[in-house]
Amino acid sequence: MSKFLRVATAATLALLIPLASASAEGDAAKGEKVFKKCKACHAVGEGAKNKVGPHLNDVVGRSAGTVEGFKYSAAMVAAGEGGVVWDEDSLSAYLEKPRDYIKGNRMSFAGLRKEDERADVIAYLETFSEGSKPAAAAEPADAPSQQAAAASAPAGASMPAADTPQPTHGVFHLGREATAAEIAAWDIDIRPDGTGLPAGRGSVAEGEEVFAEVCAVCHGDFGEGRDRWPVLAGGQDTLTAERPVKTIGSYWPYLSTVYDYVRRAMPFGDARSLSDGEVYAITAYLLYLNDVVTDDEFVLSNENFSEIRLPNEDNFFMDDRGEEAHYLKKGEPCMTDCKPDPVEITMRARVLDVTPDAADDEQGVGAVD
Repeated sequence: MSKFLRVATAATLALLIPLASASAEGDAAKGEKVFKKCKACHAVGEGAKNKVGPHLNDVVGRSAGTVEGFKYSAAMVAAGEGGVVWDEDSLSAYLEKPRDYIKGNRMSFAGLRKEDERADVIAYLETFSEGSKPAAAAEPADAPSQQAAAASAPAGASMPAADTPQPTHGVFHLGREATAAEIAAWDIDIRPDGTGLPAGRGSVAEGEEVFAEVCAVCHGDFGEGRDRWPVLAGGQDTLTAERPVKTIGSYWPYLSTVYDYVRRAMPFGDARSLSDGEVYAITAYLLYLNDVVTDDEFVLSNENFSEIRLPNEDNFFMDDRGEEAHYLKKGEPCMTDCKPDPVEITMRARVLDVTPDAADDEQGVGAVD
């Protein structure tokens, strides 16, 4: 099925879905899975803090726009002052169509159109709301071995004894040498020739499912971007335009950077949570969205990875400016008092913060409610 047919099908289904807002008895365990769509912006559970959106501890029974320390939109604050209190009905209506329920708020999420998903995620949030349902710990307690170790540690154990041998390795003689396992966990970069790739595979269809679950909340179902979150598909023939659209299909030189970035940094707010196979699948889906591959049954793996070439690869070349005569003639570069006149700002960046910032941004730009 082509991506365009998928769009048409999705649009048709959306028209058929009734706009129900009544809440139903939800399943908190299922809700925890649905909440993955929210984790990029919201945290819940022990130690939860405000992220791009406010934390959701005790959200049930709370007036809208009242989490301390979070900079809400004026619309959300007004809603709370006008009497909106989050209960099952109001949460269900908000989660179904956030921007319709409170006009002018900054929630970029399109909404949960399935009533059972809304009920499940509300049931999950209720477990973190005092007075609603028994609270559940979001973070696992310290492992028994850790607890035992802590209990057996002598008072003042955090301070080394005077006769403790001091580290002699490294430049500063601090800490200890990293173990081979620790270095392996950190050293996960992927080279353009495929060096460093883990064994695995993922299909376009699998990637579409994972993308819809953890990526579409910010980037749209088809990589079209949402609000200030980046567009991931298209942009061909725009590099000479005043505002070029830089995607893997229009700008990026190597597929290895796609895999490495998704594996290392995505989903936003829940980095390193994807399996190697899920990263292969998302990468395959992005290739499909950008028409680099056109077969929706394509499977990307460590075996065929290096065969993929991105369209703009040939327009990148090694930086050899240091060997150019223009630079060689100048000798040592000027480092002080190089400009006789006062420095003046002649131009300002027109695009800043392409990735929405934290909620404490001065203007609240990029935050969601």
